[in-house]
Amino acid sequence: MSRIKKKHPLAIRWFHWINFPVLTVMIWSGILIYWANDIYRIGYGSHTFIKLFPDAFYHPGQRLSASGDEIHPALYHLDHRLAAGMAWHFLFMWIFAINGALYVLYTVISGEWRYLIPNRGSVAEAIQVVLHDLKIRKEPLPVRKFNGAQQIAYTSVILMGVGSLITGMGVYKPTQFNWIDSLFGGYMAVRFVHFWLTMGYVAFFMVHIVQVLRAGWNNFRAMVTGYELAPRESTTKDETQ
Repeated sequence: MSRIKKKHPLAIRWFHWINFPVLTVMIWSGILIYWANDIYRIGYGSHTFIKLFPDAFYHPGQRLSASGDEIHPALYHLDHRLAAGMAWHFLFMWIFAINGALYVLYTVISGEWRYLIPNRGSVAEAIQVVLHDLKIRKEPLPVRKFNGAQQIAYTSVILMGVGSLITGMGVYKPTQFNWIDSLFGGYMAVRFVHFWLTMGYVAFFMVHIVQVLRAGWNNFRAMVTGYELAPRESTTKDETQ
């Protein structure tokens, strides 16, 4: 037999479901901005192994390589959309910042932070969670609202959000916020950090969605309705009388 158990407050669910599409738009619009100057790659010397957007993405039909001596066909005919990307990015930045600030404020006032902030045992428990997911650990994990891996992941995302807002201001207004650029070692350094924070969100999204699918409908329903089905506890002495 199972029983209905309350898991997530309404506020937590609202903050979660607002943040999901907002962060998606932020990543999409950030990519549009990045297209205007897509300088990052993984390579060695002059040899590029991976580039986020190869020359074949762009419009018009042909585009010179970085050296200017090779012509690459633009297979996908995607044009640069810097103005559109900046407009969407700065609009949703306000929603992202306000939603994040309210979320942190709520967790502090309500005491929900006690479930989210990692403790001394979170790292060890996170390792056990990974071993369990890899089918190496056979014993079931302790039943908790958030395990050590979730505590570390969710707290890291909050810190990443703060980092994105700070570095974003340094990228957008390098003159007005030159102290931010100086703190990170210059404009190119702050842009580099801002970009890889975005890649961190993408990685978090992918892992989070996989984990939701693995956890099943009961876990997803708890984030929608606030309630989950839990095993019924053994009958107490008072209940038998």
